[in-house]
Amino acid sequence: MKQMIGIALSAFVAVMVSACNGSSASQAPVQESFTFNNGCPQVRVAQGTLEGTLESGLKIFRGIPFAAPPVGENRWKAPLPVQPWTGVREAKAFGDDPMQGNPFGDMNFYGARKSEDCLYLNIWTPAKSASDGLPSVIYFNGGGLYAGSGSEPRYAGESMARQGVISITANYREGIFGFFAHPELSAETPYGGSGNWGFLDQTAAIKWVHENIAAFGGDPEKITIVGESAGSMSVSAQIASPLTKGLFARAMASSGSVTAGTIPSQEEADALGIAKLSEMGVANIAEARALSAEELLEKSNVNGVPTYNVDGYFFPKQPAAIYEAGEQQKVPLLVGRNSQEMVPVMFLRGQAPTLENLKPVLAATFGAENVDKALQMYGFKTDADVIGKPGVDFASDLFIAYSTWKFGYLHAKTSGQPVYRYYFSKPRPRMVIQGVVAALAGGVQKADENAPAQPASSFEGAVHSADIEYAMGTLPTNRIYDWQPEDYAVSAQFIAYYANFIKTGNPNGLGLVDWHPINGKEVPPMLVLDVNCEEVCDAAFEARNKWLMDFMH
Repeated sequence: MKQMIGIALSAFVAVMVSACNGSSASQAPVQESFTFNNGCPQVRVAQGTLEGTLESGLKIFRGIPFAAPPVGENRWKAPLPVQPWTGVREAKAFGDDPMQGNPFGDMNFYGARKSEDCLYLNIWTPAKSASDGLPSVIYFNGGGLYAGSGSEPRYAGESMARQGVISITANYREGIFGFFAHPELSAETPYGGSGNWGFLDQTAAIKWVHENIAAFGGDPEKITIVGESAGSMSVSAQIASPLTKGLFARAMASSGSVTAGTIPSQEEADALGIAKLSEMGVANIAEARALSAEELLEKSNVNGVPTYNVDGYFFPKQPAAIYEAGEQQKVPLLVGRNSQEMVPVMFLRGQAPTLENLKPVLAATFGAENVDKALQMYGFKTDADVIGKPGVDFASDLFIAYSTWKFGYLHAKTSGQPVYRYYFSKPRPRMVIQGVVAALAGGVQKADENAPAQPASSFEGAVHSADIEYAMGTLPTNRIYDWQPEDYAVSAQFIAYYANFIKTGNPNGLGLVDWHPINGKEVPPMLVLDVNCEEVCDAAFEARNKWLMDFMH
């Protein structure tokens, strides 16, 4: 099915591109300061001229290089500037996707291949003139920092562009290519650190957009960054880093942050890098750089969770400490999580979902002396609660929900800027594709008839990553689910809140439920995003998260 979707979309793009290559210059009139070649829009950026496509009134530029290819000796180095080009560079197809395995079943890519040469971004602009001064949003993909791409159709910018927002997706190096430290690499940098290459790629993309977005009709002072899961972690990282000061005006984040606890020091990350090369049977960095991208990917355990660290440059100190000290970028923030980020069976390791089997998990998390308190805080009373909402809340907190809460809490406390918090709870509709089942983190995978049956949660909510298509208005790109009118209604609300925030720093607008910031409130409000949106104040939810701060370090 994924191949069929990919073929269909590729055919659609090919038709649009071939239309732009036609001989008739009358396909689209020249509109003020944009120039056109045979109906294809052209813009002049710092490095040269780009030619994109015109699709249903939107000017779309795909595969724009924002940094030099990080290949050869540039593997595991900070991104270098793009070299200028002569003539006109076509920007009609997605650039290559980052090197990665295939850990998630819900990822479809439309780059031609996977490659180390992956530092490209894509722009959907509705501007009529380069002087329009529109706001823009840069989306950083999720995928655990080891998978994903800006070419994924669920991040496509058409719907957001129709809200008057220039929409951008940007790749960054994933897995061992983007998050790998080693003392030899640290010795190569002027700051004596290494490891956060993927975050530095994102910073380079933001800087490129800030310097060039005016050519696409954008205002460099109205840039918002946004991401989900690893992309949300990335947003919290970019806010924390001093390298992005003044480069964006607002931020939105869905499910994740780098503030939950401590991250490795440079020395610890270097030690992990030494151990990793040893595990791979590679002697040193020179030998590792001599490997092909495919060999490195295979040797590195492609789905291994990467490590980011306090390198003294991108992160001058622990991210949580940066937020606690109020040293992060002072920007308005819209942040939220899904109602069913994880299911409790992931932590029971095949055991029956009973309170007795859960108690050792609670003890390992909070200490044996705090098991009773944990049962109370989550509302565990019977075995049924283990697979009900209490169990889902516990599993979700351990996975990613608590870190999301803490991110918003700290930023509201120290930034002096409004923070709007949401709770997305709309379950996806039934699947229409046979032979697949739900997988980890919101993906899908082929059904295994021989796999032992797992107890289903009695709480039905929005699983991790389910919000993406709703928020970006890309439900039709996901053909696995039987989307209903109510799904499109929820999506319309989500898009409107997002677009309003991108434009003004305030998500409120006509026809939407009022949404207030959490700043300065003992029991702050939270917008429940569902078929019937409502703003709630949940004292028990707030108390539980504050209690968690004593343990999640």
